Amino acid sequence: TVIRAAILIQNWYRFTMARLEMRRRYSLSIFQSIEYADEQDQLQLSNFFTFMLDHYTHPDSVSHIFTSPSVSQLVDEGLCLTEFEERIDVPDSYYGPRLSFPLTVEDANALLHAFRNEQLLHARYVLQLLCETRRVLKEMPNITHLSTSYSKEITVCGDLHGNLDDLLLIFYKNGLPSEQNRYVFNGDFVDRGKNSMEILIILFAFLLIYPNDLHLNRGNHEDYIMNLRYGFTKEVSKKYKDHGKQILCLLRDVFSWLPLATIIDSKVLILHGGISDTTDLDFLNALERNKVRDHIHVGVILAVFSLYCGAFATASALDSHSLSALTCYRSSLARLCYLQILDILWSDPRSQNGCTPNKCRGGGCYFGPDVTAKLFEKYNLKMLIRSHEFKPEGYEISHNGKVITIFSASNYYEEGSNRGAYIKLNPELIPRFVQYRVSKYTRRQNLRERVGTIESSALKSLREKIYAHRSELTSAFAQYDLNGTGKISVNDWAAAMESVLQLELPWRMLRPQLAQMNPDGEVDFMSCFYDLKIGQPIKEVQPALVETLCRYRKDLEIIFNVIDKDHSGLISLEEFGQTWKLFASHLGIDVYDDSFDKLVLSIDYNKDGHIDFNEFLEAFHVVHRLE
Repeated sequence: TVIRAAILIQNWYRFTMARLEMRRRYSLSIFQSIEYADEQDQLQLSNFFTFMLDHYTHPDSVSHIFTSPSVSQLVDEGLCLTEFEERIDVPDSYYGPRLSFPLTVEDANALLHAFRNEQLLHARYVLQLLCETRRVLKEMPNITHLSTSYSKEITVCGDLHGNLDDLLLIFYKNGLPSEQNRYVFNGDFVDRGKNSMEILIILFAFLLIYPNDLHLNRGNHEDYIMNLRYGFTKEVSKKYKDHGKQILCLLRDVFSWLPLATIIDSKVLILHGGISDTTDLDFLNALERNKVRDHIHVGVILAVFSLYCGAFATASALDSHSLSALTCYRSSLARLCYLQILDILWSDPRSQNGCTPNKCRGGGCYFGPDVTAKLFEKYNLKMLIRSHEFKPEGYEISHNGKVITIFSASNYYEEGSNRGAYIKLNPELIPRFVQYRVSKYTRRQNLRERVGTIESSALKSLREKIYAHRSELTSAFAQYDLNGTGKISVNDWAAAMESVLQLELPWRMLRPQLAQMNPDGEVDFMSCFYDLKIGQPIKEVQPALVETLCRYRKDLEIIFNVIDKDHSGLISLEEFGQTWKLFASHLGIDVYDDSFDKLVLSIDYNKDGHIDFNEFLEAFHVVHRLE
């Protein structure tokens, strides 16, 4: 009896743990699929910018969208420390750190203390810090070479994504940067989390104090367009209302000067994303990295467009054949630079041999073990350390131990969703992994509680995605519902969901969480939408228009932010309407002229011909009725 009871308990325990693990895995799959689908939207957005250039009669009228005079002004004028000191006063009421340059370890400690207590660094010191950081970065090569012979170990950290608590925990466990404690931070310092600015300030401060001992690689999120989508631009504008524009412009330039990769002992290559079958380290080391600005999709448009304008300006001195050849050559060179950087910032490893386009992300490639082996043989390498990719345990080893992914942002999707990790590399270049998880709870959650929190958040995000595609899904369901019963089989329901959303999720497994089933085993497909609605400012707007605005809200927000050069949050009704209609035309969707015009006019509350587009777009989001 005792043995039978023990077996029953053991079976129950195994079954319970298996179900929890299944729920955890499909929740993480939901998060990652939605994240990658969002990144694909960046590619569609770049296509729209191309469409704008092609459809504006006068290119000059749209070229301001791709250039920021403020950036050029800051760079060209070379504003120095004393000029910011003269122009920006620090009031006596400010009790945060007061920096003096050159910085000392005491200054860095003061910053750490202030940020632990949620204090802001005054805008004057931020701007001075960024100017000094740019000055130091400009002296650095594209690929930094380090040696373990100067210290016992080098620590490599992955994505932080604005999670300040992770950085503070790393420093607590591993020690502050110093000549004896060297660090490489492998990009994606910003976006998603709420403390991206504080992370940058800390890292830049230690870079100025120990320029030979703390090293920064660029990630795909150190980019102007990405920051508009994923939150860093909003964070800076909110924290530094008066000087946010200056800070963002200077940061845009600082990001362009970040090194692209680091090599340790000529054997370990560290870069943010990955490689491709065309990755050329010599080429990457020779290009002018700061001129490949805003590389994410829009970069190639900028480069080709500017080269075209430059070539056109010299047309009087060239015959038509020479002009065509010059334009073709310079455009090809710009595209080559762009693709090389795109690959190292966006690519992901896969277990299959070969190099194929990374369709999930919309940029970079999937590279196999053979691609890794080929690059290692060419450059006599033995290990590739990259980041860029969420890992539940904070790290992952692939390609027979040759490729290591390190991800340092714990709780990335939700509290308890993953551990963070960093790598310690000794002189023998043997990696040692240190894992951790920051917790905001005073009591440690058990496994069931953690999985429940992750699952709930993942399903909420998925339901919002589903509702934003309500019209398309309803049409897809109807193709299987030939008799108009409102019911279809589970297989047909799953096929319709995947055909529209293309998230590659286990829909049959997720069905109980998303849709109701009748006693006959058929799915009531409209039950997918029962608990959701879309908020809207006026009731008269057509539902189809509301759904369209909801679905493309993030893209429209980026487009309008780019057009809004002074970061006021206001654009004219004419600009707003024209841009929307052009965007709708590019996507091939109905514009609903009368309904849209009525909607726009209703948002111009003070009737001054301008609207707050952020407030307008915020109105179109999915609302959970139960909340």
